[in-house]
Amino acid sequence: MKKEKIFKIFSSIPTLYTERLSLRAMHPIDAEDMFDYARRPTVTEYLLWSEHKNIRFTKDYLNYIQSRYKLGDFYDWAIIDRESRRMIGTCGFTKIDTVNNSAEIGYVLNPDFHRRGLGSEAVRRIIEFGFEELSLNRIEARFMQGNEASFALMRSVGMTFEGYMRDLIFVKGSYRTVGVSSILRSEYEKCKAKE
Repeated sequence: MKKEKIFKIFSSIPTLYTERLSLRAMHPIDAEDMFDYARRPTVTEYLLWSEHKNIRFTKDYLNYIQSRYKLGDFYDWAIIDRESRRMIGTCGFTKIDTVNNSAEIGYVLNPDFHRRGLGSEAVRRIIEFGFEELSLNRIEARFMQGNEASFALMRSVGMTFEGYMRDLIFVKGSYRTVGVSSILRSEYEKCKAKE
């Protein structure tokens, strides 16, 4: 996969659909919805970033993201619940390795929408996009030890747990052990063939 292809796709990030969701570019108009979950310490407990302290911070972040989209180097979608029409989280690739045809997926979901299968639905669609549109060979996801909900989501979308990397990152004042799960193109195609 070439970097030029990545730029072409993500400089005008496509809207994707699932049964209950739309995945589209984030916009400044999403500030209130994003702030609703990004301000909660329980949401950011297992993330690299800290909670948003005020809506101005969220607005500034979303304005900054617009410039990243234009550069074609930001690979994250807003998750829109089609029933409520709210932005309920984000899902996308935290990094894409064009040399090795692999990517890391990341996601966050408003707790008000947990336990409905919406996170898994969004992640499945991004996995499909990664294998079908980006021709990836491997997609991985990482989670901080203790984040059982994220680990369960990874299993639910067909990822295989590979193990823990002890004290891999220093975040928010302490070292954190990180788990890795992945799905390969061959596994994705095998699952798709059974559908």
